[in-house]
Amino acid sequence: MSVHKVADVKRVTTHTLQAMKRAGEKIAMLTAYDFSMARILDAGGADVLLVGDSASNVMAGHETTLPITLDQMIYHAASVVRGVQRALVIVDLPFGTYQGDSKMALKSSIRIMKESGAHAVKLEGGQEVEDSIRRILSAGIPVMGHLGLTPQSIYKFGTYTVRAKQEAEARRLLKDAKMLDELGCFGMVLEKIPAELAQKVSESVDVPTIGIGGGMHCDGQVLVTQDMLGITKDFHPRFLRRYAELFDVIREATQAYVSDVKAQAFPNDKEQY
Repeated sequence: MSVHKVADVKRVTTHTLQAMKRAGEKIAMLTAYDFSMARILDAGGADVLLVGDSASNVMAGHETTLPITLDQMIYHAASVVRGVQRALVIVDLPFGTYQGDSKMALKSSIRIMKESGAHAVKLEGGQEVEDSIRRILSAGIPVMGHLGLTPQSIYKFGTYTVRAKQEAEARRLLKDAKMLDELGCFGMVLEKIPAELAQKVSESVDVPTIGIGGGMHCDGQVLVTQDMLGITKDFHPRFLRRYAELFDVIREATQAYVSDVKAQAFPNDKEQY
């Protein structure tokens, strides 16, 4: 007889994630940017799909996450929502749509929720985005935070190295995490911070923490799907485990198709009308 898990639900909600943390059940989160992949990941049992601004890198080929626009994020998010039956869909607020202007943050979040049908938004930062978080939450829109390495601030950091290794930055991150919790965020991503600090944060807040390079003690994990599946080949951070090598599989399938077409082996008699 199988043991009933919190995540055995028809629809994962923010409430489900809270219950999973309390039960000690880990949360499995992946990124998604299109209908076809979202349908596969949802069928595979992913609890949460993040429509990440990493679409800027993965889907559009940009060097950073900064160029992607709100309209583009809404397009990707709507595509993902149409492919999902069970997973919670969270959408990144892109760079320039919430920093320093809480009214713009709310307007951006409302557009995402209305036009994509997604279930929540995510934004980067701590104390500096407090006003934006408050205003978004006041409209009843669920918010996930994001601390540690915040890729939208890459030009400020100047590097994608591990964050909060120094005591002062670690104290500030812990303070920001507690603030996000108290404000009413339903969870937070902890990116590329020491595992010991991530554990301390996870034990200090009531809401789920999702690690990406944050170690095993976070309440859940997230990876960029194209990295996890080996579709991307030139990204090798310590935290990444590749569960497939689809770049090679797809390339070989393409080569076989091209070869058959050139050799007039495709289509055959049975593959025509």
